Amino acid sequence: MGELTDKIKGNVNELTGKVKQQSPNPATRDEGAAQELKGKGEQFVGKVKGALGNDI
Repeated sequence: MGELTDKIKGNVNELTGKVKQQSPNPATRDEGAAQELKGKGEQFVGKVKGALGNDI
């Protein structure tokens, strides 16, 4: 179940980050870029958990 949870969190963070990057505020754009990267990392963790059978 952790695999699915990580993938969902990753998708949400990536989408939120992309939306924030459209802001005219430079600080919000930077925060959005970081959040998008975090989302990609969470998706990767979910894929790894899936490959290892949630044993990590």
